[in-house]
Amino acid sequence: MKKYFKIAGWTTLGVAVAGALFLVVILYRYGAALPDVDQLKDYEPPVTTRIHAADGRLIAEYAREERLFMPLSAIPDKVIHAFLAAEDKNFYEHGGIDYTGVLRAVFDNIYNGLTGHRLVGASTITQQVARNFLLTNERSFERKIKEAILAYRIEQAFDKDQILELYLNEIYLGQGANPQGSYGVAAAALSYFGKGLSELTTAQCAYLAALPKAPSNYDLRHHPKAAKARRDWVLRRMADDGFITADQRDAAIAEPLKLWHPDNSLIFNADYFNEEIRRQVADLYGTKALYEGGLSIRSTLDTRLQAIAETALRHGLVAYDRRHGWRGPIAHISLDDWRKKLKAEDVPLGPPNWRLATVLAVSGDKADIGFADGERGHIPFSEMTWARKWLPHQNVGAAPGKPADVVKPGDVVAVEEATGDDAGKGVFSLQQIPAVEGAIVALDPHTGRVLALVGGFDYDASQFDRAMQADRQPGSAFKPIVYAAALDSGYTPSDLVLDAPFVLDQGPGLPKWRPSNYEHEFYGPSTLRTGIEKSRNVMTVRLAQSVGMKKIADYAERFGVMKDMPQVLSMALGAGETTVLRLTTAYAMLVNGGKRITPSLIDRIQDRWGRTIYRHDRRPCPGCSNVAWKGQPPPEIPDNREQVIDPGTAYQMVSMLEGVVQRGTGARISAVGKPLAGKTGTTNGPNDNWFVGFSPDLAVGVYVGFDEPKTLGGHETGARSAAPIFQEFMTKALKGQPAIPFRIPPGIRLVRVNARTGLPTSPSDPNVILEAFKPGTEPTGRRTVLDGSDSDVSLPSEKSVPVGTGGLY
Repeated sequence: MKKYFKIAGWTTLGVAVAGALFLVVILYRYGAALPDVDQLKDYEPPVTTRIHAADGRLIAEYAREERLFMPLSAIPDKVIHAFLAAEDKNFYEHGGIDYTGVLRAVFDNIYNGLTGHRLVGASTITQQVARNFLLTNERSFERKIKEAILAYRIEQAFDKDQILELYLNEIYLGQGANPQGSYGVAAAALSYFGKGLSELTTAQCAYLAALPKAPSNYDLRHHPKAAKARRDWVLRRMADDGFITADQRDAAIAEPLKLWHPDNSLIFNADYFNEEIRRQVADLYGTKALYEGGLSIRSTLDTRLQAIAETALRHGLVAYDRRHGWRGPIAHISLDDWRKKLKAEDVPLGPPNWRLATVLAVSGDKADIGFADGERGHIPFSEMTWARKWLPHQNVGAAPGKPADVVKPGDVVAVEEATGDDAGKGVFSLQQIPAVEGAIVALDPHTGRVLALVGGFDYDASQFDRAMQADRQPGSAFKPIVYAAALDSGYTPSDLVLDAPFVLDQGPGLPKWRPSNYEHEFYGPSTLRTGIEKSRNVMTVRLAQSVGMKKIADYAERFGVMKDMPQVLSMALGAGETTVLRLTTAYAMLVNGGKRITPSLIDRIQDRWGRTIYRHDRRPCPGCSNVAWKGQPPPEIPDNREQVIDPGTAYQMVSMLEGVVQRGTGARISAVGKPLAGKTGTTNGPNDNWFVGFSPDLAVGVYVGFDEPKTLGGHETGARSAAPIFQEFMTKALKGQPAIPFRIPPGIRLVRVNARTGLPTSPSDPNVILEAFKPGTEPTGRRTVLDGSDSDVSLPSEKSVPVGTGGLY
């Protein structure tokens, strides 16, 4: 017997030594080259970056993995309990490996193997952290050994709560309503149920906890029965483990399992604006920070003004496009199986209320149409009378006499529900996607905050941003820069410039340059005010010649319109190139009293920890931080904006541009009924049309033109195509607001003068206006006329002063 015990003892010892040696070999072989678990201490998972409008509405998200990081202290207990019950009920007891769970899994898998059921695993949450963070998803015996070793090391380096926090923020939980997938419990709660973690029911927590094993197998959209069965299993485990009562379990099992369908209206759509922010943030911090950094970006966007801007621009572009005829259907299909063919037409239409339809039949007074969803309707002839045939150079043919002159069966067209006299169920109007493009920008002239920006008719059709990326000739919209330089050089709004033929020798072999006014007429001596109100080209050239193109080029750069502008006289008429945003910013610096501003789409950027890493407003404010309000006045923040031009000059330009709206080329804008100022712009062709203007607290720029430069049509001017967009925008933007007059800086004297002559006059004069003068510059009865010579010319009597509409270039 002693011999037997002796043999058994030595055998046990031998097995133990062999086992220990085997374990040493395994640890040496697999443990030496494993990743360092200390890297988990610096864990910063890829987190979604979000952009919000100024009013807090979400406008964009950027992520490679849809994730919201949540510290464990912010995760509700019922979420934690659900995952512990489903994945690792002994998590807080074991040291990384649950040996009891391993033995149970061995016996369970023997049974499952014999009965054909799916094998089960025994990975603890710690092992899953090791696998998800430090290893691959390779299925092998070697990986399981590495996983176990790393799990042990992780348990030595981190406490349980830290491990659980890593797990709940990293785990992949399927797609839900997000095609990119959901990583971490916070993102999954939003994706599946549209809720924050604290809002989840116990049943919803259990469903999320059911997903880690096989998210696709328990996808609620494709496998609802399996999803509910797995959720109910988790609920039973929660009850068995004492996390919930039996009554709570039964109530949760009875709760319907429904997937949330996202409401797209919760995200405000401002694609051109968002894309510019995306580019700027990527340039500042790199694409990794943008897509993985969890940045919180507070933009300058005013959602109300953005919606108004999009509508106004689309209305203006459609109105222009209709004036220049019908270019034909979007496509033509055969009518056999037309619904399927129509559905296959992937055409971005722009306005959300436009729809794609097929013409099914044409009669004498209407065209019958059908939609891909089977709905039917018709287009009355009255809703297509605008569709004259388009001809080259933006000309049009004869007006159509019947629907068959416009469409035929099989045509694929854009339509919109009819309004006005033709409105009714199933009645539609014929629409056409404009070939012309445009842009509109609105900004705060005091801060440079861009409140609205639309870079084209439809972002889905073209991502090219015509507000910020398109360099275009501004035409007469550049003239305020010339006149501002003249006013700073000693001229006054009442000074006279000769409006008469001007010829410039351009050098050997080149033709003489003869600028002309829009109507090819000349009006004699005219005031500077008249020159800008009526957009007189020849006057502007003479003025630029007197002031000097070097100074005008300096002002163009000072206002940010363009750099290194060629110092040739044609530049005074807007022959250079700039963008809508730059020119609108220049106008804003006139109405804000001549202060420099930098346009910005971003107010503030915070990192994932809430620290501010960027702020547009960098003015010092020592008394703004960590202050409890106790009725004290707000701290005074210094105005450190650079003075670009004299405030008096800035106001004189504002007053003259207000005259453009009251009496000049922008007279249609006066219908808004609020104090407004601005300038039209039309280039040769005409290829580019502009209207840039402002109220005392809002600057707006509008551009209309083709992406490939070509004529807009002989009668298209800034006043006809761009000004209506500005007018619609301002009408809606300023609705309900008081009529605030333009602010007058100290030192300006307002003198009653005749609007035509610029001479002092009485209040009874029908043409009296209040003209702005700097001290000591008020007009007298005799003045010099700038005519390119040094001779004095006496102004004739008022009645002999010619008047006219002037040029619009």
